[in-house]
Amino acid sequence: MHESIQSCVFKNGWLGESEKKLFGRQRDLHDPVEMRFGITLERFSATLQHPLPGAQWGGIITRMALKAFENNTIEAVVTLHRTRENQFFSQPVLAETAQEIYDSRGNKPVLSPVLRSLETAYRKGIKKLLVIGAACHLHVLRDFQERFTYLQDMEIFTIGIPCVDNIDRQRWPWVLKRMSRSPLSAMHMEFMQDFRIHIRHTNGMVEKVPFFSLPQELSDPSIFPVACMSCFDYLNSLADVTVGYLAAELRPDEKRQWVLVRTQKGKTLIDAIRNELTCYPEEGKWDCKKFVMNTAEATIASMKVQSRTYSPDRKIPLWLGHILSGVLSLAGPKGIGFAHYSTDFHLIRHYYYVRERFPEQLERLVPRHVRSILEEYDLPL
Repeated sequence: MHESIQSCVFKNGWLGESEKKLFGRQRDLHDPVEMRFGITLERFSATLQHPLPGAQWGGIITRMALKAFENNTIEAVVTLHRTRENQFFSQPVLAETAQEIYDSRGNKPVLSPVLRSLETAYRKGIKKLLVIGAACHLHVLRDFQERFTYLQDMEIFTIGIPCVDNIDRQRWPWVLKRMSRSPLSAMHMEFMQDFRIHIRHTNGMVEKVPFFSLPQELSDPSIFPVACMSCFDYLNSLADVTVGYLAAELRPDEKRQWVLVRTQKGKTLIDAIRNELTCYPEEGKWDCKKFVMNTAEATIASMKVQSRTYSPDRKIPLWLGHILSGVLSLAGPKGIGFAHYSTDFHLIRHYYYVRERFPEQLERLVPRHVRSILEEYDLPL
């Protein structure tokens, strides 16, 4: 616990020197794409030609981990399994067999102590390790690697997931019950590019809930942990390779995922399965300024409210929500435009969350590129 606090991003800040140490430089403030997505060697969308059964989408992260294990690039994986009592709850695990790695597939949208298994790996004498985690985990890991000689003796590969809106485990059942008609059968959940939440159930059915039709009480920032609302590394910029969905075209039958290769280690991981992928270039129009500005004012206003009673009723009826989602899916940003919009939305939201609640932390927490992005929109600092 003491070591984790010493290396926590809320002590050391997001990105900045950590990015410089990993890449030899910080992201270019004159490059609008690199400012949002971080430093990369290559970016593309891809599908696994043979998707893994039971994976959240196609299973690229799990397949990379399995392949790295099969070809002896690594000896074990620091990751998460689902708990027996809840599909969405997680438990940290050091996966040392192919089956244990395979069992780690699927998103767990609750706060998770992934790095708890790092000490187990060290005590077992493992020298080649893969760590799969969110940005906060990998920031801590990078600091651990610098501070502790016993980790410097390990060769560590990292796969990052884009992450921002986790839920406290105690509150998750309450949140899921307000999202889904059948919370007990839900097994996968994600906010998607069609402006709907996709909830996959144990019978294979996918329930789609428009963002606009969520109960008003789910608009309360307090349902998210303070740490997640203060996150400024949505796209996991210190990972060797980041895999998500934001800039991938939404084709449910293809389960496309977005791959951001950041380091040579990341290239090693993706190259090992490249012949198993069908790859596509990034698509979509970059510009989304009008779309961001349409939501910025309301977003900033909601971050200023620190005490409010929210209604349990839906914001708008489901049928109207589906119409709005359909219109935005056609007319709104797509591909890299959607990734641009989603990144900027979260950076704006979190900047004003911190400014209103923890103004003394602004200098420490907020990376320099966030202010450049706010200036693009002429938003007050």
